[in-house]
Formats: sequence, structure tokens, C-alpha cells
Amino acid sequence: MEFLRVERACLAAFLPELADGLDAMLLAECERARGPAIELFRSSGGPGLLVPKRYHGRGASAVDAVRIQRAVAARAPSLAIASTMHHFSVATVTALAESNQGAEWLLLRSIADKSMLVASGFAEGRPGQHILKPALHARRVPGGFLVTGSKKPCSLTWSMDVLTASAQIPADLGTSGEPALVVLQISADSPGITRKPFWANPVLAGAESDEIVLTDVFVPEQLAVVAEQAGDRMDPVHTRGFVWFELLICASYLGIASGLAERVIREQRGTASERCQVAAPLETAMAALEGVAGEVDGGSADLGKVLLIRYGVQRAIEGASMHAAALAGGLSFITGADVGYLLAASRALAYHPPSFGSAAEALDGYLRGESITLA
Repeated sequence: MEFLRVERACLAAFLPELADGLDAMLLAECERARGPAIELFRSSGGPGLLVPKRYHGRGASAVDAVRIQRAVAARAPSLAIASTMHHFSVATVTALAESNQGAEWLLLRSIADKSMLVASGFAEGRPGQHILKPALHARRVPGGFLVTGSKKPCSLTWSMDVLTASAQIPADLGTSGEPALVVLQISADSPGITRKPFWANPVLAGAESDEIVLTDVFVPEQLAVVAEQAGDRMDPVHTRGFVWFELLICASYLGIASGLAERVIREQRGTASERCQVAAPLETAMAALEGVAGEVDGGSADLGKVLLIRYGVQRAIEGASMHAAALAGGLSFITGADVGYLLAASRALAYHPPSFGSAAEALDGYLRGESITLA
């Protein structure tokens, strides 16, 4: 078995133009801000990857998706991170389409037919704020909602065609009396949307993770779905989206570390034993992700299990990437930027929510049989 053979074959089967295009690009070209990788993804049909075939998409499974993300990330880390946000948004919209009689299917068909890119404005962890509490606020007006707030960082800031987002709405709009959320589909050219630079780090700059500001942006009623929020518990649609996010983001960072490991294997750095010690934890982590992805494809996924695997993958990446960088040697670090870049990029999984520290108590309860809740 050649390292990454299965993943690259999966990418070539679903998105052959993307596979060929990435093989022809240098890492630095892919990773620069406003680089060509995102538009290559668009023109190659990447936006429709997870759209079901009944909506004209390519119908990739969750197992296919984690393999493809790993292959993409080994060549273009920023594209993998940006496309993760697109793909998990598509998965969330698909869940809405399956549970509502709304207009979500129209968006899915447009994503596939027009190669539309979808940015994610869903809630995520920030210091001092609950992970389920969105940064956006909505209020009802005749015919829909007005949405205000900002999302930063928000991948695909400059290339997005649609922003999918969750927003807080007043408690009296929820039938339970609890604060409620509304899931929104927002056209990127809506009046009231502005974009601002935010990402100042050259690492992963190609993901376009800048700031999107919304000021009284009108969203029609048919493009909004109100979801009851019961305390700290996520509704089923948010849970499914969160599972997809963790799967895809883990596969992406695993791919970045795999790109570094591949250089060591290809150049025969270190001993056979050392190279196997780099590859073994990465392959173990991939097997775990494929296992959970198979459960998603089967119609079920346990959020607690997914999070435990995410932190295991994170540890595997940390050890393998450091070992691979050491085997690559000081001259590789000194004479070229790729080793240092991939090492730095691979470690950023730790910055995605929820942090292990914030989730540990909930996971400890989960291991004792309690329902999983996140802070």
C-alpha cells in the first residue's frame, strides 16, 4: 500500500480536475491569500461534492468525504479548511431539507448546478461564551427576519455565494419560552453585508478566514428555520452539523500532517522504524475517522464518541508531525518553507472548538452514561 493511495484515488474518482490541478501547484501557491485553490475547487465541481444526487450533486458519502479531505489537505491545507466549512454547511442544509418542507432543496440544487460556495456563520466557541450561543441576532419583521452581528473568523469570506448561519431570536418566538435559534440562508450579495480583513497570520491564509459583518440584513421567511434550544442541548440539526464539522476538520488536519509525513517517507528520511512510527498513528487516526464516518452514513453518530476521537486524532497529529519534522532535518527547515509551514498548520486543530479543557467535564459525564452537553 502506498501512503495516501486510497485517499488520492477517492479524490480523483469524485473530483478529477481538482486532483490534477492540486498536483500541479506548489504548496506556497495554494496557501497564499487570495490564491487560486478556492477557485479551482469551484470550477472543478467541488461545491456539489456532498449534495445528494437527487439534488444534482455528486453524492459523496461521509467515508468518501473524510478521505477526500485528507487528500486535499496534504496538497492544499487552506483549501481543506475552507472546504470543510462549506461541506459541513451543506450537510446541515441537507439535514434541514430532510426534516422540513421548506426551500432548502432549492439551495442544494443551486450549489450543485452553479458551483456555489457556502460560508458558515454557525456558533462556535469563543472565550467566555457558550459554544451554542451565536454571535448573530435576528428579529422578526414582516416577511422574514433582520439579522445583525459579525462572524470572525469566517472562512470563504471573499469567495462565498451564500452564508448559512444561526442567530439568536427573542425567547417569545420559541414555543417553549426558552431562547431560540433560527437557521438562516443568506445571499452573499444581500444589502447590509460587509467584509473586513481579520486573519493576520500567513499560516492558512488561503482559507479566506476574515470577518463578515451583517447590519440589518433581511432574510425572507422561507429561508429561515426556527429551532428550539433546550438549555445546553443542541437540536438534531445542529448536532448533525457538529458531527460533520468534527469529522471533516479532523480529516483536514490529519491530511496536513500526512503531507508532512509523505515528504519524510518519499525522501527516506530517518530509519525504516522511525518512518513507520510517523505513519502508524496517522493511519490509526484515519481508521477511527472512517469508522465514525461509516456510522454517519448509516444514519447514526454519537457526538460524545466523535469528540473523544477528535481529541485522540489531535494527539496523534501532534506527535506524528513533530516526529516527521525532526526526521526531515534542519536543512529542510532552513532551505525551504514547506516543512515549517506544514508543522505549524497541522497544530491548528487545537484552536477549533470545543477545546479539550472545555469539553473534558462533559465527556467525563458521558463516559458515566450522562447525556453530552457542551459549554
